[in-house]
Amino acid sequence: MNKLLTAILLLILTSVAIADSFVIKDIRVEGLQRISAGTVFNFIAVKVGDEMTNKDAKSIIRSLFKSKYFDDVQVERQDDVLVIKVNERPAISSIELVGNKDMDSKELLQSLSNIGFSEGQVFEQAMLERVELELERQYFSRGKYGITIDSDVTPLDRNRVAIRINMAEGVAATIGNINIVGNTSFDEDDLKIEFQSSTGNLLSTFTRDNQYSRQKLSADLESLRSFYLDRGYVDFTVESTQVSITDDKKQMFITINISEGEQYSIKEVHLAGDLIVPEEELFELVLIKQNAVFSRKVITKSTELITNRLGNDGYAFANINAVPEIDRENRQVILTFFIDPGRRAYVRRISISGNTKTRDVVLRREFRQQEASWISTEKVEQSRSRIQRLGYFESANVETVPVSGTTDQVDLDFNVIETSSGSLSAGLGFSDSEGLIFNANVSQKNFLGSGKHISFGFNNSSVNTLYSFGFTNPFATVDGISQGFNLFFRETDTEDANIVGFNTDTWGGDINWGIPISEDNRLFLGVGYENTEIRLPADNTVERYQDFIEREGDQYDTYAITLGWSSDSRDSAILPTRGMSQRVTSELATPIGSLQFYKLRYKVSWFTPISDKLTFSLRSDLGYGDAYGDTSEYPFFENFYAGGMRNVRGYKANTLGVKTAEGEAVGGNLLTTGSAEVIFPIPFFTKTLRSFRLSAFADVGNVYDIEQDFDAGLLRYSAGISAIWLSPFGAMSFAVAQPFNEQDGDETESFQFQLGSTF
Repeated sequence: MNKLLTAILLLILTSVAIADSFVIKDIRVEGLQRISAGTVFNFIAVKVGDEMTNKDAKSIIRSLFKSKYFDDVQVERQDDVLVIKVNERPAISSIELVGNKDMDSKELLQSLSNIGFSEGQVFEQAMLERVELELERQYFSRGKYGITIDSDVTPLDRNRVAIRINMAEGVAATIGNINIVGNTSFDEDDLKIEFQSSTGNLLSTFTRDNQYSRQKLSADLESLRSFYLDRGYVDFTVESTQVSITDDKKQMFITINISEGEQYSIKEVHLAGDLIVPEEELFELVLIKQNAVFSRKVITKSTELITNRLGNDGYAFANINAVPEIDRENRQVILTFFIDPGRRAYVRRISISGNTKTRDVVLRREFRQQEASWISTEKVEQSRSRIQRLGYFESANVETVPVSGTTDQVDLDFNVIETSSGSLSAGLGFSDSEGLIFNANVSQKNFLGSGKHISFGFNNSSVNTLYSFGFTNPFATVDGISQGFNLFFRETDTEDANIVGFNTDTWGGDINWGIPISEDNRLFLGVGYENTEIRLPADNTVERYQDFIEREGDQYDTYAITLGWSSDSRDSAILPTRGMSQRVTSELATPIGSLQFYKLRYKVSWFTPISDKLTFSLRSDLGYGDAYGDTSEYPFFENFYAGGMRNVRGYKANTLGVKTAEGEAVGGNLLTTGSAEVIFPIPFFTKTLRSFRLSAFADVGNVYDIEQDFDAGLLRYSAGISAIWLSPFGAMSFAVAQPFNEQDGDETESFQFQLGSTF
């Protein structure tokens, strides 16, 4: 109001100052400090030579005030010179935020900059007042109703001001009670399980679920509505919501009034519209059946399945509407799925973004959806999953974009976020089974962005000293046949690995091939050579080991053929949440070598989500080996071992199975282990969930010596909590486990860990 009166007064004064019109011979601007005269001339509509009138003077004042650069504008006539006197508004020199612990200063300053309040901008008191109100609103949305904001504006030289916004945040209002009124079919505690908001628990310090938030309450009301609609309560409504706050603004009390209505069932299910797919096939995708309880969740899932089925035939823009016809008298619903497939679409172009290191061809050879062909929802998802399983990318997403000006073309935009696919390291690690480890490794799964794998390593621990070099080309042919080779030298001293002591020096190499036979399945073949020299220390008392060396010698040449099959349908190669990985391996030491034996091994991992936040996993590792031909006994240095972080946690590494009189494990030729896990997120590690996994597990397993048959009564069990973190320093895995049914001679460990080694 004051500004309006000032403007009116100035206009009146201007009218007096310029009572008569005149021809402008010159224009002079007075009072400028930072703003140039040219800026002023850009805002006025008169120039030298124009006739100046009272109307023009009013227009000049309005235009200059509208620019928001000036607090005061006066227009005068001195002879035939137009004089414009201005008083510039100050510029914002600096903005300082003080006391904002709950909100990041950088983010706040960016949001203020978006509305024109930033350093270098013209200062307006009204804008500062709006900023204070906006900050209050943001704190209110976080449940901090005791917030007080006070701003100091300090004048500086050269017509500038420094702004200091002081915030006393107070404490967030916690939820004292949540009361649901009107529920008769379900207990209040069962309903509140669906809520993000709560009155607090032991983890509330980290999760803040007991702090009131308007947005969180809105989400909780929608969860409540979904709860009832998924259980047949079609007429459910939230009648009202009351939120009250205590006088000290520290506690909130929420009352939700609901009307449940009656539970409805499905009377009939129909399909209507353009059924381009056989009706019986579509009905198989409808999960909600006649006489079942009405469920919006099941209806939505049925709609998604039908949409995906039509998408597999190229109908990317199919529209499926489930329309309920409600019979309130009989509390039944006639459900009709109206199907509009739209026009069939084909893919015009597939683009890739985000792959700054990886070549396009590495991704494109994984595509199952091709350009210039009908779009298939299944093939698009297969393409995305195959890219994700490469292990080069933290995430891979795809967006279907309609082509402008057409109704039957789409573009596919794949966006990937690359992760480190290699490492160059030299450092120390520790394993509870191998002790201190020194390693130097160069490993690159995506060498020069080509998708080729290359590695060179040196690893030194109290058990192993290993030198290795390997190379694999996963696409040696256009058909996806892989080819690679490995060279290595390894010295092993088993005495520090909790097993019977013996030393081996082994060197050799292999050549291998992988042959794809289906989308998720591969056959692989390898041929290799190993030279092994074995030495028994003087304190080794195992007669069988001594007899083996006396019979077979202490140095062996092994020519092995490896055949196998693998299958991988996991959604990610790194910490998956769904899918299965299987691998069957058979290794045969051929008769042309010093020893004849074979090894069979089967590994499987299965993951399935059991809720939005929980994943269930099963894992098993089975192995069997035996001798044949001229070799009368399976080589003891090829034995399997169990116990420790890699299989049966809670038992000391490699200690399960038959032991010597001194309590040293000898391993066995039969391995059987399994594990069940429930993987769940940690609320206060939300920013690292992609590289951090916590799970509750139960393990079972053992190894059996060649003189034993499988006996389920000898299996060992354990349960506990496990954590795996893919840290910048390497993989770290920890487990706290409680062994069960341990027997005399078993060595147990409640806490086990590995640092600086893979798992």
